[in-house]
Amino acid sequence: MTQGFLQIGLTLCILIVITPFFGRYIARVFLGETTVFDSVFNPVERIIYILGGIRSKQDMTGSQYIRAVLFSNFIMGVVVYLILKFQGILPFNPMNLKALSWDLALHTTISFLTNTDQQHYIPEITLSYFSQTAALGFLMFTSAATGLAVGIAFIRGLTGRPLGNFYVDLVRAITRILLPISLLGAIALIILGTPQTLLPTQVVTTLEGGTQYIARGPVASFEMIKQLGENGGGFFAANSAHPFENPNGASNLIEMLAMLSIPAALIYTYGLFANNTKQAWLLFWMVFAIFIILVAVTATSEYQGNTLVNAILGYEIPNLEGKEVRFGSILTAFWAIATTSTMTGAVNGMHDSLMPTGGFATLLNMFLQIIWGGQGTGTAYLFIYLILTVFLTGLMVGRTPEFLGRKIEKREIVLASLVLLIHPIAVLIPSAITLYFPETLAGINNPGFHGVSQVVYEYTSASANNGSGFEGLADNSLWWNLSTIVSLLLGRYVPIIAILLLADSMTRKQTVPATPGTLRTDTLLFTSVTAGVILILGVLTFFPVLALGPIAEGFKIASGR
Repeated sequence: MTQGFLQIGLTLCILIVITPFFGRYIARVFLGETTVFDSVFNPVERIIYILGGIRSKQDMTGSQYIRAVLFSNFIMGVVVYLILKFQGILPFNPMNLKALSWDLALHTTISFLTNTDQQHYIPEITLSYFSQTAALGFLMFTSAATGLAVGIAFIRGLTGRPLGNFYVDLVRAITRILLPISLLGAIALIILGTPQTLLPTQVVTTLEGGTQYIARGPVASFEMIKQLGENGGGFFAANSAHPFENPNGASNLIEMLAMLSIPAALIYTYGLFANNTKQAWLLFWMVFAIFIILVAVTATSEYQGNTLVNAILGYEIPNLEGKEVRFGSILTAFWAIATTSTMTGAVNGMHDSLMPTGGFATLLNMFLQIIWGGQGTGTAYLFIYLILTVFLTGLMVGRTPEFLGRKIEKREIVLASLVLLIHPIAVLIPSAITLYFPETLAGINNPGFHGVSQVVYEYTSASANNGSGFEGLADNSLWWNLSTIVSLLLGRYVPIIAILLLADSMTRKQTVPATPGTLRTDTLLFTSVTAGVILILGVLTFFPVLALGPIAEGFKIASGR
C-alpha cells in the first residue's frame, strides 16, 4: 500500500513540476516561436507543405478549418479501412492473419480515427504488424494531432487570434510534440524491457512439455504514442497490464506521466495565450483537486476490498480481482482514474472488476470529459464550462456576460450547449435501446445492476473517445460494432464542429473594455463556482444511469446480498 501511494505522490509531483515548462513549450510551438527542434524539423515541414500544396502562412476561417478536419479524417479513414481489409496480402504478416470482417474493420477504423481506440477484437491474433503500425499506429499520431490542433484553434479563438491553419497545426503537433517525445519514450521502454521486433510469435516448450505461443512485435513504439496521444488501444488484449507493454514500476510511471502531461500542460498553454497564467493555475488546481478526490475514493474502496468476500474470510483484504499483482489495487485504481479522466482508455487492470465506487468514478470522468479531458478537445470542453458559468453568473447579477473581454451571446450559448448535450444523446439513447433487448443485443454476462453499468460504460467510452470498457460484453457483434460507431462519430465530430464555430464567433467579436463591474474570471470564487457548475451539470444529466448502475450495485454489496 505504501509503495503504491508513494508512486502516486511521485507521479503527481513530477506532473506539477513539468506542467509550466511543457505548457510553455506547446505555446511556443503554436505561436510560431523558436523551439529546440527547428533546425531538424523546419526542412521536413517545408517539404510536407510543398508536397501537400499547403499555404503555411494562410489562416483559415471556422468553416474552412472544419472542412479541413473532416476531409483529412475521411481520407485517412478510407486508407486505413483498406489496409485492414487487405491485411492478408500485405507485408509484415508473419502469422498469416486474415482480413477483418467488414463491420469489425469499419468499427476499428473509426475507433482509431476518432482517438478512441475501442477494441472489439484480440489484437495479437487479429492484426498483422503492418496493420498495427502502418494503419493503427499512423492514426494514433494523426488523431491525437487532430484533437490537439482543434484545442489550440479554440484557444486562439477565445483569445481573439485567428484560428490558424489546420494542416500546419496538424504537422507541427506531430513533428514538434508527439513524434520526438514518442521516440524518446519508446527508447526508454525498450531499455526497461518492452520488445521492439518484427520477429513472429515465439513458440516455446513449457516445463510440463506443452506448447506455448508468446506474442511479440514492435510494441515499444506503439505503446508510447498510445499513452502520449491519449489513444489507449493495446498491442495486446491485456493492454498495459501485459508485461510486454508495461514491464515494471518504472514503465508504469513513464506511461502515467505520458497520458497526463499534455492535458495538464494545455491548461497552462491557455494561460500564456490569454496572458493570464493566474487563471490557468486556478483552473489547473480545480481539476487537480477533483482528480485527487476521485483517486482517493477509488483507491480506498479497492484497498478495503469487497465486503462480501471479507465476511467469508473473516478479515479485510484488498480487491485483487482483475488486478495485475505487479501494481496491486492502489496503482490500478490510480491508473483507472487517470485513463478515464484523460480519455486515454488504456488499462493496467480490469475495470469490470472495480468496486462500484470505482465504476462510479470512471463513469463520472467520462461523463464530465474535463478532468483532465481528451487530447486538446478536453481543454476546449473545460472552457465551454467556463463560458456557461460566465453566462449563468451574468444572469444572476443582471449583466451581459463577457469572457476575456468579449460578449457571450445567444450563438455562443447555443453552440456551447450543443457540445454538452450531444454526449448524453450519444450515450443514453443507444444504451436504452440495447438494455431493452438484454439477450439479443446487449450480450450481458452479468445480470442486474452491473449489467446496466457494462452497457452504459461501453457507449460512454465510445462517445467520450475513451475506448476502455467493462469487459464481459460480447461486443464483437454486428450490433455493437455499428451502434458504437454512431456514438464514436457523434461524440467526436459534432463537438469539434461546434467548438470551431464557437471559436470563430469569438475571434470576430470586438473587445469590450473592462469596467469596475466586469466579472473577473481569474478569482478563486469564480473558479469555485465553475467547479460547482461542472459537477451539477455532469452529475444531474447522468444521475439516473449512475443510480441504476454503480450506486445500486454499491448498496446491494453493502447490504450483504
